[in-house]
Amino acid sequence: MSQGLEVDGLVDNPQALSFEALAGLPGQIADVSELVPGRQGGAVKLSAVVGASQPQDSGKYITLQAEDWAASIPLEAVADHALLVYRLGDAPLPSTQGGPIRFLIPDVSACGTDEVDECASVKYVQRITITAEKGQDTRPMSRFQHVELHTHE
Repeated sequence: MSQGLEVDGLVDNPQALSFEALAGLPGQIADVSELVPGRQGGAVKLSAVVGASQPQDSGKYITLQAEDWAASIPLEAVADHALLVYRLGDAPLPSTQGGPIRFLIPDVSACGTDEVDECASVKYVQRITITAEKGQDTRPMSRFQHVELHTHE
């Protein structure tokens, strides 16, 4: 699994962000436990990552891609709320905590849309693709599927 994060799609400046590049972006959160009690690690705001990629005006959705999971959500709804947790101390976030990159929305209700739920907080993120329309989304689509998924975790 790659230790970096790719950002592509409707952007003027596609990115392949290493651990060091993520650490060099503005919008750092030293300790996410201050926003989400019980959660560990350091993060960068999604808005800083997206801003570095220079999204085109037609980019309305982000698709978060992991090896076997994808979530596509409205960019505007999460841009100012979401974090990319990428480190634990001075080292990359371990896979046992969802690393190398864990997309985290501290308060899903602040996003103001039903398109964003707890399952949009994706572990093991490798790529963010910005698109005009909703992209691939493997999240549970019914309440039953959602309950079933979390029953087996």
